[in-house]
Amino acid sequence: MTNVAIAMPRSPMHLAHTAWDLQLMSRGRFRLGLGSQIRPHIEKRYGATWSPPAARMREIVGAVKAILRSWETGERLEFRGKHTTHTLMPPTFVPGPNPFGPPPVLLGALGPLMTRTAAEVADGVLVMPFHTERHFRERTMPAVAEGLERAQRSPDDLAVLPAAITAMYRTEEEREAAITGVRGLIAFYASTPAYLPVLEVEGWAQIQPELNRLSKVGDVASMFGLVDDAMVATIGVVGTPEECAAEIHRRFGEEADRICCYFPGYQPPAEQIAALAAALDG
Repeated sequence: MTNVAIAMPRSPMHLAHTAWDLQLMSRGRFRLGLGSQIRPHIEKRYGATWSPPAARMREIVGAVKAILRSWETGERLEFRGKHTTHTLMPPTFVPGPNPFGPPPVLLGALGPLMTRTAAEVADGVLVMPFHTERHFRERTMPAVAEGLERAQRSPDDLAVLPAAITAMYRTEEEREAAITGVRGLIAFYASTPAYLPVLEVEGWAQIQPELNRLSKVGDVASMFGLVDDAMVATIGVVGTPEECAAEIHRRFGEEADRICCYFPGYQPPAEQIAALAAALDG
């Protein structure tokens, strides 16, 4: 799966063609995850045009699904939106029905508007990894419920897939490397103004402007110093594979369909990843 492919700089037609190919090559195991990114990256890194992201992503998801449906059923392609229009599909460029069916289209989200949009139009919501249990339960899941209600959809129509920033280890040396990697990723995410609501929920809003300032001058060491152990344990998941699995089950077990674990800045041994997977499955 893509977790996530940045959609705003891409054409829905390109996304659909690539998703169709990956669904075929993976023998039906592919899921297309799409995300919007923040304005500076869209305009200054990708050189693309910015527009209100939730409305734009609603169109992109709808367009990709319309294209895949056209190939699957043979129906005329007729998608007209404010930002993208797709009405031409000559037979030469139609790959035909995918032997494994069309891949599901998921949407990455953090704020309530994008989360509601995902619940309304996508096959799943990819919960942004920078979150806490409190933010997930008090902000994310109510927005999911509202989106499903607006679209008159059932919870069974939407997969909820949180991500966990994971510091996993067995030895003290492994612990130091894992905690350092998680601390760094948290500092990077927390420096982004768009992610302030997660810090607000936990009472940490005051550090965001300073992290943002430090990020602009490249003072990474000072950024690390502002992320204390309480933040690491609250935003991240910390412990042995078995402890991490227990904490993931506790945080997300009732709502999550699957979990994506991040191991930022370090690589746990394959044995530990296998132990984590076994404990999560147990």
